[in-house]
Amino acid sequence: MKTSTQQKLLDASLKLISEKGYLGATTREIAQEAGVTELTLFRHFGSKEKLFEELLRSYVFLPTLKELLPETDDLSCEDALKQVATNFLLSLKKRKAMVKIMNSEINRYPEKIREVYAKSIDEVRSALAHYFVSLQKKGLFRNVSPETAARVFLSILSAYFRSEELVRGREITKAKMEKYVQEIVDIFLHGTLNNKHSLGSR
Repeated sequence: MKTSTQQKLLDASLKLISEKGYLGATTREIAQEAGVTELTLFRHFGSKEKLFEELLRSYVFLPTLKELLPETDDLSCEDALKQVATNFLLSLKKRKAMVKIMNSEINRYPEKIREVYAKSIDEVRSALAHYFVSLQKKGLFRNVSPETAARVFLSILSAYFRSEELVRGREITKAKMEKYVQEIVDIFLHGTLNNKHSLGSR
């Protein structure tokens, strides 16, 4: 169980490292942001690296299964996926500081960050794949790999969030999100080829 001082230091680390990067955020600044002395920081965590490692362990990178996959039994496949996509994007916005850290520090601490990422994404992807399996049993989903379908769907959403919010610095507004979610779910479920034509058509 973390003490209030430890939690303050972790919160301060999350804020400053997401803004300045691991190298840019000094232990003195982190301690000052947390309202404690630098000595207190070292007494609780030993080093800046250990503080960073605890930060990765403590903050959830991706949504929990309950957040991502609410009750979908009464929803159509399209509406269920819209809800999943919206929840996923909202969760990334909520965790934007941690997402920035995961993206910016991957080259510095590839093993630690990939471990955290893999654990988070595998759980989410597995839950979505399980939903696709249930759709296949009802005859509503093509006989494709549920795991691959889940990976593709989540990757598109992640890439969109990263491009807009992190690279371009544009906030994904509610209106933008609704439009994007509608389009991506439509493309994911129905493809891009006009049904009147076949792949062999000229």
